[in-house]
Amino acid sequence: MTRAREKTTDFGFETVPESEKAKRVGAVFDSVARRYDLMNDLMSVGAHRLWKRFAVECSGVRRGQRVLDVAGGSGDLTRLFARRVGPGGQVVLTDINASMLRLGRDRLLDAGLVIQLIQCDAERLPFASGYFHCVCIGFGLRNLTRKAQALQEMARVLQPGGCVLVLEFSRAWAPLRPLYDAYLLRVLPALGRLMVGDAASYRYLAESIQVHPDQEQLKAMMEAAGLERVQYWNLGAGAVAVHRGFRF
Repeated sequence: MTRAREKTTDFGFETVPESEKAKRVGAVFDSVARRYDLMNDLMSVGAHRLWKRFAVECSGVRRGQRVLDVAGGSGDLTRLFARRVGPGGQVVLTDINASMLRLGRDRLLDAGLVIQLIQCDAERLPFASGYFHCVCIGFGLRNLTRKAQALQEMARVLQPGGCVLVLEFSRAWAPLRPLYDAYLLRVLPALGRLMVGDAASYRYLAESIQVHPDQEQLKAMMEAAGLERVQYWNLGAGAVAVHRGFRF
């Protein structure tokens, strides 16, 4: 009797068994966690802070509401949402990687915020259906093994009328694409080697951007997950996009 062939997924430009990806992505973020914020500033020339603020504005979240930050890493979006919902609201930060959660916890405490943190898989969220007013994932979707399943989970835990926000690298405008691709595949690994001593992890991060669904493909995936009125905004000449979809 032959054993069924295991499903595969992308790990940058590699194709790997689905069972291996989470472990390999975990090793990448264990390596980069120590200088994660510094590298974000260098890679985006600080623009990632503006992109995150724009995403939070797109959410329409109000005081007293509940927000879930999926794969939230260093807690940048969590901090912005916490200020927005106020003490009567709730923001929960999740990540599958313990190193990144510790980084997020420390940064939030430094900002005077005590936030609930949960280490969990974005593809199996441990929350009741229909609980949150907003679910956000920033620069994390491309690292997931089963992106469609994760989007379904985000839609499941969303209240009717609430929104899912996806802030992620996307497809740059065509005239700029050769320069952008060269930056990702040549400059980014060099920066990683210089600043973190780890070119391989940043080579993976660059490749993961290249193979991630583009704006229209991600829109279709969100609609397939049950979200409606899905739209997106291009930032950084399309190198980054914010997608928003509602559950009704």
